[in-house]
Amino acid sequence: MKILHVETGRHFLGGPQQVVYLINALRERGHDNTLICPPDSDVDGVARQDGIRVQNLFCAGDLDLPFAYRLSQFLKENSPDIVHCHSRRGADILGGLAASVAAVPAVVSRRVDNTEMRLVAGLRYRPFKKVIAISDAVADVLRDRGVDDERLEIIRDAVDVEAFSEKPDCVAFRQEFSLSTEDFVVAAAGQLIPRKGHQFLLEAVAELKHEFPQLKLIIFGEGFLNMQLRAQASSLGLGEIVQFAGFRDDLDAYLQCFDLFAHPALAEGLGVAALKAAAAALPVVGFHAGGMVEAVEHDKTGLLVAPGDTSALAVAMRRFITDPATGRQLGAAGRQRMESDFSIETMADKHVALYEAVLNG
Repeated sequence: MKILHVETGRHFLGGPQQVVYLINALRERGHDNTLICPPDSDVDGVARQDGIRVQNLFCAGDLDLPFAYRLSQFLKENSPDIVHCHSRRGADILGGLAASVAAVPAVVSRRVDNTEMRLVAGLRYRPFKKVIAISDAVADVLRDRGVDDERLEIIRDAVDVEAFSEKPDCVAFRQEFSLSTEDFVVAAAGQLIPRKGHQFLLEAVAELKHEFPQLKLIIFGEGFLNMQLRAQASSLGLGEIVQFAGFRDDLDAYLQCFDLFAHPALAEGLGVAALKAAAAALPVVGFHAGGMVEAVEHDKTGLLVAPGDTSALAVAMRRFITDPATGRQLGAAGRQRMESDFSIETMADKHVALYEAVLNG
Protein backbone atom coordinates (compact mmCIF):
# COMPACT_ATOMS: atom_id res chain seq x y z
CA MET A 1 0.00 0.00 0.00
CA LYS A 2 0.98 3.58 -0.59
CA ILE A 3 0.12 5.50 2.60
CA LEU A 4 0.37 9.22 3.22
CA HIS A 5 0.52 10.34 6.86
CA VAL A 6 -0.32 13.87 7.99
CA GLU A 7 1.12 15.06 11.33
CA THR A 8 1.07 18.82 11.89
CA GLY A 9 2.20 18.97 15.54
CA ARG A 10 5.22 21.13 16.26
CA HIS A 11 6.68 19.17 19.17
CA PHE A 12 7.74 15.53 19.45
CA LEU A 13 5.30 14.47 22.14
CA GLY A 14 3.42 11.18 22.49
CA GLY A 15 1.35 11.52 19.32
CA PRO A 16 4.16 12.20 16.83
CA GLN A 17 6.21 9.43 18.40
CA GLN A 18 3.37 7.00 17.71
CA VAL A 19 3.37 8.15 14.09
CA VAL A 20 7.07 7.35 13.76
CA TYR A 21 6.54 3.95 15.44
CA LEU A 22 3.76 3.19 12.97
CA ILE A 23 5.57 4.32 9.82
CA ASN A 24 8.71 2.34 10.69
CA ALA A 25 6.64 -0.79 11.36
CA LEU A 26 4.64 -0.34 8.15
CA ARG A 27 7.88 0.08 6.20
CA GLU A 28 9.18 -3.19 7.64
CA ARG A 29 6.01 -4.83 6.30
CA GLY A 30 6.76 -3.56 2.78
CA HIS A 31 4.37 -0.61 2.64
CA ASP A 32 5.28 2.73 1.04
CA ASN A 33 4.96 5.72 3.40
CA THR A 34 5.26 9.49 3.12
CA LEU A 35 4.99 11.84 6.09
CA ILE A 36 3.55 15.33 5.67
CA CYS A 37 4.72 17.61 8.49
CA PRO A 38 5.68 21.26 9.06
CA PRO A 39 9.24 22.32 8.24
CA ASP A 40 11.54 22.51 11.27
CA SER A 41 9.06 20.60 13.44
CA ASP A 42 10.51 18.11 15.90
CA VAL A 43 8.91 15.14 14.14
CA ASP A 44 10.52 16.29 10.87
CA GLY A 45 14.01 15.82 12.31
CA VAL A 46 13.24 12.49 13.97
CA ALA A 47 11.57 11.09 10.85
CA ARG A 48 14.43 12.09 8.56
CA GLN A 49 16.93 10.56 10.96
CA ASP A 50 14.95 7.29 10.74
CA GLY A 51 15.06 7.41 6.93
CA ILE A 52 11.36 8.18 6.54
CA ARG A 53 10.33 10.00 3.36
CA VAL A 54 9.18 13.49 4.40
CA GLN A 55 7.33 16.25 2.58
CA ASN A 56 7.23 19.57 4.42
CA LEU A 57 4.05 21.64 4.26
CA PHE A 58 3.57 24.56 6.63
CA CYS A 59 0.28 24.54 8.55
CA ALA A 60 -0.89 27.47 10.68
CA GLY A 61 -3.89 25.65 12.17
CA ASP A 62 -7.50 24.71 11.45
CA LEU A 63 -8.17 27.84 9.38
CA ASP A 64 -5.13 27.52 7.11
CA LEU A 65 -7.01 26.85 3.87
CA PRO A 66 -3.84 27.29 1.73
CA PHE A 67 -2.47 24.24 3.56
CA ALA A 68 -5.52 22.22 2.49
CA TYR A 69 -5.02 23.36 -1.10
CA ARG A 70 -1.30 22.47 -1.12
CA LEU A 71 -2.05 19.11 0.43
CA SER A 72 -4.79 18.32 -2.08
CA GLN A 73 -2.42 19.16 -4.93
CA PHE A 74 0.25 16.89 -3.45
CA LEU A 75 -2.32 14.09 -3.18
CA LYS A 76 -3.38 14.49 -6.80
CA GLU A 77 0.25 14.43 -7.96
CA ASN A 78 1.30 11.41 -5.88
CA SER A 79 -1.93 9.33 -5.78
CA PRO A 80 -1.57 7.48 -2.46
CA ASP A 81 -3.94 4.62 -1.74
CA ILE A 82 -5.00 6.11 1.59
CA VAL A 83 -4.43 9.18 3.78
CA HIS A 84 -4.00 8.85 7.54
CA CYS A 85 -4.40 12.11 9.49
CA HIS A 86 -2.81 11.91 12.91
CA SER A 87 -3.21 15.21 14.75
CA ARG A 88 -5.89 17.80 15.42
CA ARG A 89 -3.99 21.01 14.68
CA GLY A 90 -5.13 21.42 11.09
CA ALA A 91 -4.45 17.83 10.13
CA ASP A 92 -7.93 16.47 10.70
CA ILE A 93 -10.28 19.16 9.40
CA LEU A 94 -8.01 20.36 6.60
CA GLY A 95 -6.53 16.92 5.93
CA GLY A 96 -9.99 15.46 5.52
CA LEU A 97 -10.98 18.33 3.24
CA ALA A 98 -7.87 17.85 1.07
CA ALA A 99 -8.43 14.09 0.83
CA SER A 100 -12.05 14.68 -0.23
CA VAL A 101 -11.02 17.16 -2.93
CA ALA A 102 -8.38 14.72 -4.20
CA ALA A 103 -10.82 11.77 -3.99
CA VAL A 104 -8.47 9.72 -1.78
CA PRO A 105 -9.97 7.64 1.07
CA ALA A 106 -8.89 8.88 4.47
CA VAL A 107 -8.82 7.81 8.12
CA VAL A 108 -8.07 9.88 11.21
CA SER A 109 -6.66 9.13 14.66
CA ARG A 110 -8.21 10.73 17.73
CA ARG A 111 -5.85 10.90 20.71
CA VAL A 112 -7.60 13.05 23.32
CA ASP A 113 -10.72 12.51 25.41
CA ASN A 114 -11.89 16.11 25.72
CA THR A 115 -15.32 16.89 24.32
CA GLU A 116 -16.35 19.31 21.59
CA MET A 117 -19.60 20.59 20.11
CA ARG A 118 -21.53 17.96 18.14
CA LEU A 119 -21.68 20.27 15.13
CA VAL A 120 -17.89 20.71 15.16
CA ALA A 121 -17.36 16.98 15.60
CA GLY A 122 -19.71 16.28 12.71
CA LEU A 123 -17.75 18.56 10.41
CA ARG A 124 -14.40 17.29 11.66
CA TYR A 125 -15.03 13.58 11.11
CA ARG A 126 -17.44 13.59 8.16
CA PRO A 127 -14.74 13.13 5.44
CA PHE A 128 -13.19 10.05 7.06
CA LYS A 129 -14.00 6.42 6.33
CA LYS A 130 -12.77 5.39 9.76
CA VAL A 131 -12.08 7.25 13.02
CA ILE A 132 -9.39 5.55 15.12
CA ALA A 133 -9.66 5.98 18.90
CA ILE A 134 -6.56 5.17 20.94
CA SER A 135 -8.64 3.98 23.90
CA ASP A 136 -12.15 3.04 24.99
CA ALA A 137 -12.33 6.38 26.80
CA VAL A 138 -11.72 8.29 23.55
CA ALA A 139 -14.19 6.05 21.70
CA ASP A 140 -16.88 6.86 24.28
CA VAL A 141 -16.35 10.59 23.71
CA LEU A 142 -16.61 10.12 19.96
CA ARG A 143 -19.85 8.14 20.29
CA ASP A 144 -21.27 10.85 22.48
CA ARG A 145 -20.39 13.41 19.81
CA GLY A 146 -22.29 11.48 17.14
CA VAL A 147 -19.65 9.26 15.49
CA ASP A 148 -21.39 5.95 14.76
CA ASP A 149 -19.91 2.59 15.74
CA GLU A 150 -19.51 1.47 12.13
CA ARG A 151 -16.85 4.13 11.59
CA LEU A 152 -15.14 3.72 14.97
CA GLU A 153 -12.06 1.55 15.45
CA ILE A 154 -10.07 1.23 18.68
CA ILE A 155 -6.32 0.79 18.18
CA ARG A 156 -4.33 1.49 21.32
CA ASP A 157 -0.99 3.25 21.34
CA ALA A 158 2.15 1.18 21.50
CA VAL A 159 5.41 1.33 23.41
CA ASP A 160 8.87 0.19 22.35
CA VAL A 161 9.55 -2.23 25.19
CA GLU A 162 12.97 -3.20 23.84
CA ALA A 163 14.11 0.40 24.28
CA PHE A 164 13.95 -0.20 28.04
CA SER A 165 15.91 -3.45 28.09
CA GLU A 166 19.39 -2.04 28.64
CA LYS A 167 20.15 -1.01 32.23
CA PRO A 168 21.16 2.67 32.40
CA ASP A 169 23.89 4.23 34.54
CA CYS A 170 21.75 5.07 37.55
CA VAL A 171 24.74 6.24 39.59
CA ALA A 172 25.39 9.02 37.09
CA PHE A 173 21.66 9.79 37.03
CA ARG A 174 21.52 10.24 40.81
CA GLN A 175 24.61 12.38 40.74
CA GLU A 176 23.12 14.64 38.07
CA PHE A 177 20.02 15.26 40.18
CA SER A 178 21.89 15.35 43.52
CA LEU A 179 20.15 12.26 44.86
CA SER A 180 21.47 9.89 47.48
CA THR A 181 21.27 6.11 47.25
CA GLU A 182 18.68 6.12 50.06
CA ASP A 183 16.29 8.47 48.30
CA PHE A 184 12.95 7.15 47.04
CA VAL A 185 12.58 8.96 43.74
CA VAL A 186 9.26 9.57 41.99
CA ALA A 187 9.06 10.74 38.37
CA ALA A 188 6.24 12.63 36.68
CA ALA A 189 6.29 13.51 32.98
CA GLY A 190 3.83 15.55 30.96
CA GLN A 191 2.87 19.03 29.88
CA LEU A 192 2.49 21.44 32.76
CA ILE A 193 -1.17 22.13 32.08
CA PRO A 194 -4.23 21.79 34.35
CA ARG A 195 -5.53 18.45 33.09
CA LYS A 196 -2.24 16.69 33.89
CA GLY A 197 -2.96 17.18 37.61
CA HIS A 198 0.50 18.14 38.88
CA GLN A 199 -1.07 20.37 41.52
CA PHE A 200 -2.61 17.32 43.20
CA LEU A 201 0.67 15.44 43.09
CA LEU A 202 2.44 18.28 44.89
CA GLU A 203 -0.22 18.27 47.60
CA ALA A 204 0.16 14.50 48.03
CA VAL A 205 3.93 14.81 48.36
CA ALA A 206 3.43 17.55 50.95
CA GLU A 207 1.33 15.12 53.02
CA LEU A 208 4.21 12.60 52.98
CA LYS A 209 7.26 14.84 53.37
CA HIS A 210 7.57 14.62 57.18
CA GLU A 211 6.92 10.87 57.33
CA PHE A 212 9.38 10.07 54.53
CA PRO A 213 12.33 12.49 54.40
CA GLN A 214 13.88 10.30 51.70
CA LEU A 215 11.04 11.10 49.28
CA LYS A 216 12.02 13.06 46.16
CA LEU A 217 9.95 14.10 43.14
CA ILE A 218 11.28 15.11 39.72
CA ILE A 219 8.78 16.68 37.33
CA PHE A 220 9.62 16.58 33.63
CA GLY A 221 7.82 18.75 31.12
CA GLU A 222 7.02 22.31 30.18
CA GLY A 223 3.84 24.36 30.02
CA PHE A 224 2.14 27.56 31.04
CA LEU A 225 1.67 26.35 34.66
CA ASN A 226 5.43 26.16 35.17
CA MET A 227 5.77 29.21 37.42
CA GLN A 228 2.48 28.52 39.20
CA LEU A 229 3.53 24.97 40.08
CA ARG A 230 6.95 26.15 41.24
CA ALA A 231 5.25 28.70 43.49
CA GLN A 232 2.93 26.00 44.85
CA ALA A 233 5.87 23.71 45.60
CA SER A 234 7.60 26.54 47.44
CA SER A 235 4.51 27.41 49.47
CA LEU A 236 4.15 23.74 50.47
CA GLY A 237 7.73 23.63 51.70
CA LEU A 238 8.88 21.27 48.94
CA GLY A 239 11.91 23.25 47.85
CA GLU A 240 14.34 20.48 48.83
CA ILE A 241 12.05 17.68 47.68
CA VAL A 242 10.78 18.63 44.20
CA GLN A 243 12.87 19.37 41.13
CA PHE A 244 11.45 20.81 37.90
CA ALA A 245 13.61 19.31 35.15
CA GLY A 246 11.86 20.76 32.09
CA PHE A 247 11.54 18.78 28.87
CA ARG A 248 14.21 16.09 28.47
CA ASP A 249 14.41 14.12 25.24
CA ASP A 250 16.64 11.59 27.02
CA LEU A 251 14.18 10.74 29.80
CA ASP A 252 13.50 7.27 28.40
CA ALA A 253 17.18 6.43 28.76
CA TYR A 254 17.11 6.56 32.55
CA LEU A 255 13.45 5.98 33.38
CA GLN A 256 14.41 2.68 35.01
CA CYS A 257 16.39 4.58 37.63
CA PHE A 258 13.24 5.82 39.37
CA ASP A 259 11.31 3.99 42.06
CA LEU A 260 7.80 5.08 41.08
CA PHE A 261 6.03 6.91 38.27
CA ALA A 262 3.19 9.31 39.07
CA HIS A 263 0.67 10.35 36.42
CA PRO A 264 -2.25 12.12 38.13
CA ALA A 265 -4.03 13.23 34.95
CA LEU A 266 -7.66 14.30 35.29
CA ALA A 267 -8.25 13.59 31.59
CA GLU A 268 -6.12 11.41 29.38
CA GLY A 269 -6.57 9.80 25.99
CA LEU A 270 -4.52 6.80 27.07
CA GLY A 271 -1.34 7.90 28.82
CA VAL A 272 1.77 7.13 26.75
CA ALA A 273 3.96 8.29 29.63
CA ALA A 274 2.38 5.64 31.85
CA LEU A 275 2.92 3.01 29.15
CA LYS A 276 6.61 3.89 28.96
CA ALA A 277 6.92 3.72 32.73
CA ALA A 278 5.39 0.25 32.70
CA ALA A 279 7.78 -0.81 29.91
CA ALA A 280 10.61 0.34 32.18
CA ALA A 281 9.19 -1.93 34.93
CA LEU A 282 8.04 1.00 37.06
CA PRO A 283 4.82 0.80 39.05
CA VAL A 284 2.43 3.67 38.29
CA VAL A 285 0.17 5.72 40.55
CA GLY A 286 -2.47 8.02 39.16
CA PHE A 287 -6.14 8.87 38.95
CA HIS A 288 -8.91 6.58 37.76
CA ALA A 289 -9.70 8.82 34.79
CA GLY A 290 -9.92 8.58 31.00
CA GLY A 291 -7.57 6.14 29.31
CA MET A 292 -5.50 5.66 32.47
CA VAL A 293 -7.81 2.80 33.43
CA GLU A 294 -6.58 1.03 30.28
CA ALA A 295 -2.92 1.98 30.64
CA VAL A 296 -2.76 0.80 34.25
CA GLU A 297 -4.36 -2.32 35.73
CA HIS A 298 -5.28 -1.34 39.27
CA ASP A 299 -3.44 -3.36 41.92
CA LYS A 300 -1.72 -5.38 39.18
CA THR A 301 0.60 -2.93 37.45
CA GLY A 302 -0.05 0.14 39.60
CA LEU A 303 -2.61 1.93 41.75
CA LEU A 304 -5.41 4.26 40.63
CA VAL A 305 -7.42 6.46 42.98
CA ALA A 306 -10.38 8.81 42.62
CA PRO A 307 -9.58 11.89 40.52
CA GLY A 308 -8.51 14.87 42.61
CA ASP A 309 -8.27 12.88 45.87
CA THR A 310 -4.83 13.97 47.08
CA SER A 311 -5.06 12.02 50.34
CA ALA A 312 -5.80 8.78 48.45
CA LEU A 313 -2.92 9.55 46.10
CA ALA A 314 -0.64 9.99 49.11
CA VAL A 315 -1.83 6.65 50.54
CA ALA A 316 -1.04 4.92 47.25
CA MET A 317 2.44 6.44 47.17
CA ARG A 318 3.01 5.48 50.82
CA ARG A 319 2.36 1.83 49.95
CA PHE A 320 5.24 1.78 47.47
CA ILE A 321 7.59 3.66 49.79
CA THR A 322 7.01 1.29 52.70
CA ASP A 323 6.83 -1.89 50.58
CA PRO A 324 9.44 -1.80 47.78
CA ALA A 325 8.82 -5.48 46.99
CA THR A 326 5.26 -4.66 45.91
CA GLY A 327 6.62 -1.95 43.66
CA ARG A 328 9.00 -4.37 41.98
CA GLN A 329 6.24 -6.96 41.58
CA LEU A 330 3.77 -4.54 40.00
CA GLY A 331 6.50 -3.02 37.86
CA ALA A 332 7.47 -6.43 36.47
CA ALA A 333 3.81 -7.19 35.74
CA GLY A 334 3.50 -3.86 33.93
CA ARG A 335 6.44 -4.61 31.66
CA GLN A 336 5.03 -8.04 30.83
CA ARG A 337 1.69 -6.45 29.97
CA MET A 338 3.35 -3.94 27.65
CA GLU A 339 5.11 -6.78 25.82
CA SER A 340 1.89 -8.75 25.31
CA ASP A 341 -0.79 -6.07 24.83
CA PHE A 342 0.91 -2.83 23.73
CA SER A 343 3.58 -3.89 21.27
CA ILE A 344 4.38 -1.88 18.15
CA GLU A 345 3.83 -5.03 16.08
CA THR A 346 0.27 -5.45 17.32
CA MET A 347 -0.51 -1.78 16.74
CA ALA A 348 0.90 -1.85 13.20
CA ASP A 349 -0.93 -5.07 12.25
CA LYS A 350 -4.23 -3.55 13.34
CA HIS A 351 -3.60 -0.47 11.20
CA VAL A 352 -2.80 -2.61 8.16
CA ALA A 353 -6.06 -4.54 8.65
CA LEU A 354 -7.94 -1.25 8.95
CA TYR A 355 -6.39 0.22 5.80
CA GLU A 356 -7.21 -2.94 3.83
CA ALA A 357 -10.80 -2.92 5.09
CA VAL A 358 -11.22 0.70 3.94
CA LEU A 359 -9.69 0.04 0.54
CA ASN A 360 -11.77 -3.09 0.06
CA GLY A 361 -14.95 -1.14 0.76
